[in-house]
Amino acid sequence: MSINRKAIREKIAKRAEKEIYDGAYVNLGIGMPTMVANYISENKQVILQSENGLLGIGPFPTEEELDPDLINAGKETVTTVDGASYFSSAESFAMIRGGHIDVAILGAMEVAENGDLANWMIPGKMIKGMGGAMDLVHGAKKVVIIMEHVNRHGEPKIVDKCSLPLTGKRVVDRIITDRAVIDVTDEGLILKEIIGEYSFEEIQSSTEPTLKKGY
Repeated sequence: MSINRKAIREKIAKRAEKEIYDGAYVNLGIGMPTMVANYISENKQVILQSENGLLGIGPFPTEEELDPDLINAGKETVTTVDGASYFSSAESFAMIRGGHIDVAILGAMEVAENGDLANWMIPGKMIKGMGGAMDLVHGAKKVVIIMEHVNRHGEPKIVDKCSLPLTGKRVVDRIITDRAVIDVTDEGLILKEIIGEYSFEEIQSSTEPTLKKGY
């Protein structure tokens, strides 16, 4: 049976939107997190920030709205909301490092039980660099990770200990996957929600660390 990855990513992005509250300043990481911009409720006034120097990102553009000069940090074309502003990368990172970002929503390849995050490289593969992830995980007030629960081989992405190079240690607050919402706490991983028709046992079997019920 083929897996509709687009539908899975959309489901995760829609759930992640609930983590954004009215009035928040939010950074959406490269990849799946940028999809969250398309689902932000009209009842919320949210300011989206991009590391390349843009405050006030809107949804992805339609063909008529497309402007090749207007991009986010992942080089994807975007739109802006009324009142958007442009500035240098230095000012952008001053916002991040100064603790002015309320929520950062990022992707990941692995998250450890203690909140360690690996999301920037796989050894042996060509990469451009870590980008702004290292700054975001230490500067944002809340770090939310969104990802599929298992990798393409069916192996857990929520692990006892990360095997890939770390982006940050003990930085993750919440994990949202296509199967569950899990909080990282000093007492361990707390399963807050089950998404879809999964049982607790099925979620646990696809998660390396022991989960505690919190719903």
